[in-house]
Parts: sequence; C-alpha cells; structure tokens
Amino acid sequence: MRPMQFIETALLRIGYKEWNPEGHHTIVLTHGWPDSPRCWHEVVPHLVQAGYRVLVPALRGFLPTTFLREDTPRTGQLSALGRDMVEFVQALGLEKPVLVGHDWGARAVANACGLQPGIASHMVLLSVGYGTNDPTQDLSMEQTQLYWYHWFMATARGERYVRANGKEFSQRMWDTWAPKGWYLPNEFEQTAMAFNNPDWAEVTLHSYQHRWGHALSDPYYDADEALLHPAPVLNVPTLMLHGEADGVSLPATSANREKFFSGPYQRQLLPGVGHFPQREAPSKVAQCILGFLKANIQ
Repeated sequence: MRPMQFIETALLRIGYKEWNPEGHHTIVLTHGWPDSPRCWHEVVPHLVQAGYRVLVPALRGFLPTTFLREDTPRTGQLSALGRDMVEFVQALGLEKPVLVGHDWGARAVANACGLQPGIASHMVLLSVGYGTNDPTQDLSMEQTQLYWYHWFMATARGERYVRANGKEFSQRMWDTWAPKGWYLPNEFEQTAMAFNNPDWAEVTLHSYQHRWGHALSDPYYDADEALLHPAPVLNVPTLMLHGEADGVSLPATSANREKFFSGPYQRQLLPGVGHFPQREAPSKVAQCILGFLKANIQ
C-alpha cells in the first residue's frame, strides 16, 4: 500500500499520496463530496504510464487531513477550498501543475486559479461547471429538486441528521447520483472511512449552508471572497467533463460557460456516466485528460 505523506499549510496538515515523483510534469487530482482520494486510484496508473508525477490530496474535513489548531473555525466555504489548494501547491513548491478536480475538488481547483492566476498549466473539471457558486443564480425546477440535500442541511433537522448519520446520508448520494449498480458496497465502506474525521460534519454543513447564504463567512477568507465574486475570467486551458447521466448536477449546469475562460476551453459529455466519472469510467477520463494535455501543450 502506498504510504500517506503530509504537508503543513497555514491552517491544515494535508494528507496526500504521490506516484512517480520523477515524472516530467505534476498532476494534482482532487476529490469531491462525499468521496475520498480513493476515487482516483484507477485513473492514476494511466497518468503515471504517460510519465506524469501524480499527487492526490485529501480535502479539509476528510481523513487524513486535519486542522492544526482546535480554535480554527471548521469552515467549508468554497473560497477556503480554493485557498487550501493554492497553499498545497505552494507548500510543495510545485511549478504550474495540472489541476484536476471532481465536484468539491472542481470548485477547489477553479477557485485556486481565480485566487492565483498562473498557478496551473491546465485545469480539468469533472461534474461541476465553473461560475456556479453564486447564491443568487437561477436554477431550473429539476435542478432545485436534485439539490434537496442542500436545502435539508439548511434546517435544524438536517444538521442533526448529518451529524448523527453522516455515512448513511452520504450513501444516499452514491445510490442516486449515478446509474444503479455503479459501485460495489465494499468500495463505499472503504471510502467512508475518510468521513470519520471529527471535522467532516461541520465542514460539510458550513459548506452547503454558506453556499446559499444560510451561514456567515469566515472573516479569514474575506479577501478571497472578494476576488471570487463575481467569478473571475480564467486564463488557463480548461477541459470540462460531465456525465450525461449525472443524477445531481445536470449537464445543463456546465453548458455555456465559455464566457468565463479567455484561454482554450473544451467541454465533453460522457454517455451513460453519472456523477462520478473517474470511478465509473476511469480509462475514458484518463484518455480525455491526456488527450487534452497533448493537444494544448504550452
């Protein structure tokens, strides 16, 4: 089993795994919610075979990443995820890595590029389109219904349930966000071990409550919030991958986003794939990433 490594940033002790440290260029793969770094394990070998160094960190709130201090607010707002990614790249001294993110990870890497222009050579987003962090954005009725768990977590009942039944709550997402039968039960059990972080519920709740204006911002991130709202135009070659059968973020949510990018931008839909492309179709995802990088060599 590949050993876990750790790096400290301003607020976190981030756990990550590394493959092929002598690779010609670095790719950082960032997981989403509710998931863990395990989600990339079938993508990694393809990238390593192509000669890349690969780093896979755990987000705040997910084991083995922990906060350095007990008195640090367990903030989950999206600007914090972006700042974490910036500091992870800086702490490791990475030179313009490729930033790849799924779900929360997509928001993290996009916000990192917004906070620190030039931080990445390329960006790949999975399942979450850029420019969708605005709490005043219009949502279709279908998308509003699919976001039921967002609204549930804004209630006292929802808070209690997530704190008491986080694993069961998360499995409901796995059961409904992709075509039936897409995962093996043991894989969820292994992944859910990352949710045993004592900060997981607080980070989760604050993230979704803050996203829609139901929780206050952490003042620590006020400057970052100002940089990210409205969403800045990004000058980084970007690939957007979205499953056509996504059961939570409809493909329409990532459509017509070209206006947010001043560099090369491509969007590709994946037939028969739900919300977890890197798990459901890892070879295809790796092929798309490598093809995009080859076509957009800088």
